[in-house]
Amino acid sequence: MKKSVTILAALMMVACSSVPKTDSAAAQSNPSQVSDKDAALVAAASSAPVSAESLELSQMKAELEALQSQSNFFDYKKYEIKPEYLDIIKKQAEFLKAHANDVVTLQGHADERGGVKYNFELGNKRAKAVQQKLEKYGVSGKQIQVVSLGKTQPRLSCHEEKCWKENRRVDFQHRT
Repeated sequence: MKKSVTILAALMMVACSSVPKTDSAAAQSNPSQVSDKDAALVAAASSAPVSAESLELSQMKAELEALQSQSNFFDYKKYEIKPEYLDIIKKQAEFLKAHANDVVTLQGHADERGGVKYNFELGNKRAKAVQQKLEKYGVSGKQIQVVSLGKTQPRLSCHEEKCWKENRRVDFQHRT
C-alpha cells in the first residue's frame, strides 16, 4: 500500500510540474512539436494506478457479491446443515470476522409444502442453525440477524422436487 501511495504521489508531482507551453495551433498543425515530456505525462496519467482504497473497495464488493450468491440447502423437513455446505459457512465467517462493521441477515426459506406457520418455523430453525455455526466459527452475534421467510419467496415456482430443493435454503444478505 505504501508503494502505491508513493507512486501516486510521484505521478501527481510530475503531472503538476510546469511544462513549457506550446502553441496549440502550431502543435495541431505540426504534431511533431509536441514534446516527448508531454507525451510521457499523458501516458503516465492514463495508466496511473487506481488508489489502494478504491481497489480495496472494489475487491470487497466483488467478494460480497460472491458471498451473497451462495446459499445453504436443506433436506425436506430438515434443518441440519449438510457437510457439503460447511465451507460456505466458513467463508462467510471469515469475511464477517475481517469486516466487523458488516451485518449479515440469514434468510430462512422453505418449499411450498406444509402450512404457513410450519414453514415459517422451519425457515427460522434453518437460519438459526446457520447462525449457531457462524458463531462457532467466531462471528459475533451482533453481526448476525435471523429472519424466516417461510414459503413466501420461492426461488423457483414449479411444483416438483427440482424446485422444492432450491427453495429449502438459507440465503446470506450482507450490509456493510
